[in-house]
This record gives sequence, C-alpha cells and structure tokens, in this order.
Amino acid sequence: MDKPLRKGWTTGACAAAAAKAAWGALLTGVFADPVAIRRPRGDTPSFALSRTERGDDWARTGIIKDAGDDPDVTHGAEIVVTVTALAAGSGLVFEAGDGVGRVTLPGLPLAVGEPAINPGPRAQIAAAMGSLGAPVDALVSIAIPGGAALAAQTMNGRLGILGGLSILGTTGVVIPYSCAAWIHSIQRGVDVARACGLDHVAGCTGKTSESAVRRLHGLDERAMIDMGGFAGALLKYLRRHPVARLTLGGGFAKMTKLAAGAMDLHSKATAVDFAFLRRLLAEQGGDAEQLRLADSAVSAAQILTIAAALPLAEAVARRARETALATLSGGVSVDVAVFDRQGRLIGHAG
Repeated sequence: MDKPLRKGWTTGACAAAAAKAAWGALLTGVFADPVAIRRPRGDTPSFALSRTERGDDWARTGIIKDAGDDPDVTHGAEIVVTVTALAAGSGLVFEAGDGVGRVTLPGLPLAVGEPAINPGPRAQIAAAMGSLGAPVDALVSIAIPGGAALAAQTMNGRLGILGGLSILGTTGVVIPYSCAAWIHSIQRGVDVARACGLDHVAGCTGKTSESAVRRLHGLDERAMIDMGGFAGALLKYLRRHPVARLTLGGGFAKMTKLAAGAMDLHSKATAVDFAFLRRLLAEQGGDAEQLRLADSAVSAAQILTIAAALPLAEAVARRARETALATLSGGVSVDVAVFDRQGRLIGHAG
C-alpha cells in the first residue's frame, strides 16, 4: 500500500517562526529552539532553528524549509530572518533580503516596489511576533540564500517579481502535489496582464507551445500564462476575472484531454481517453483499418500518426474550445491551437 503523502510548511510559516524566534531573542536574550507558532487554523507546529546570531539591537535566525512530499522548488532552502528593533511607534516594517524578490509590475496583491512578501505571510509574522506580548516595532528582513537562482525555475520573472523568490502561504501548510504555488502564479499572471491593460492572454502547457503561440499571435510576454496542466485553474479564474480574448495552446495529447472535458491535464491526474479519440477519428472519416489500428494504440501521438491526412487535430482543437467556452460561461473569446512536438501548428479553432 502507498504511504500517505507528507504535508510540508510554506515559506510564510517558516518566516513567521524564524521572526518569532529572533524577536524573542531580542526581548529575552534567549532563542527558543524549537520555536512554535499558531497557524490560522489553530494548531501549533514547531520548527527547529538552523542558525542563531544576535547583536545589540538585532537578532537573526534560520529555518530549513520542509515542503513534505510536494515538488516545491524551495524544499530544503533556508529561510533566514533578521529582526532589528525600531523606535517605539514605528510598527512592523518588511524588507527583502538576499534571494527574496521585489515587485515591479502592477496587478499583484502588493504595491510596485514592495518586497515580495505576500499579505498572508505578513499577517502570520505579525501574529507570531505579537504573541510574545510586547509591542512590535521592528524591521523584518527575510532572505533565502540562493533564492535568485531558484527563482529562475519559477514564474516570478514573468510576474514582475525580480531578484528572487516570493514569500507565500495562506494557511502555512503545503498540501502534497496540490501545486498551489503554480496555481497561485497562474492567477497572479492574469492579474498582472489585466493591470497592464492587456486584453488578450494565452495559457500554454509548455515552452514549445508557448513559443509557437507567441509566433502565431505576436503576444507580449506579460500575456503569456504558463498553465502547465492546470487548464481548469486558468479557466475558472478567468470566469471571475475575464479578459476579452484567450488563446489556449498545447500539444496534441494534453489538448485531447481538454477536448474530452478534463480540467487537470497532468499525466498523474488524467489519462488520454482513447475511446473518445477513436470516436473523433471515426467522425473525421477514419476507415476500418485506421480504426482497427487505433484500437491497439497506446499513445495519443500514435493515433495522430494513424489519422494521417485526416483533420483529427482540428477536431481536437474544436472540442477543446467547446470545453473552454462552457467553463468560462461567456464573456471571453477563445481560440485553441494544437501543436506537434516541433511546435508546428496542426490544429486551430476559434
């Protein structure tokens, strides 16, 4: 039997715990290790400290992020928080340290110029430090050593977050394979495009389709949303926050899944519906031999090859567009582009 997947902690929860430990050391001279925080849902996890340093008016702690079994780029990264005491009445001030980005585009839940420490983690940090009983007048600087290199593996640059990673998290917990950070990036990508006045965005399943869609429509990079397999997340967010026009682009297999009505196109979540694809092949005029070969096919690409000159990819594009339009429930014009592995357009609808 498979073991249950292990939950982990967000960067926001780690930063809150580190900030509490550093603030506590300034107040009492002692670093609490491990340090416990109360999550928004009421439980009190504890975190071991990876470093402790202290000066006259500052203290620094670190926590190694454990993302559990989630494929999180920040798993194993050290979240380092330096807390510096400020004059009474100064309140809580946040600063981006090394490896934490800064906001440069509108549309995010933070003003341009602000450190990329999201509102949820800011509230968690304030609550954790405030739980020690003293008025919180302090500068909190959050750093992630190596964060700038890790950020290159995320969508931060496209969202206008430059210089490093974001401090994320609402509940404090990372649910394994929820890919919440990816969905968050999809939503913020839409927000940034809308705030920049762009009325045409494109959701693509990978780099090949993204490059091909940009060539097809000549879109601004800020209009490009790396949706991966999360078509449903993009469509449902656009239903609430519409733009005038949406292009969906992807390879034949993933677009076949969308055409069959799937919202999560990842291979772990949804398999290609071969019976659906065979019916489409028959509708496009597939002969008895092609249908016989399709019965034993083990991949979508194999059926595409069997289809030969038939417009199967066009049919997939049309059905995928119908799925998207039904999910959006009006208000957004949609076209769907299907590409082969070389980025050549093989099907287009809308």
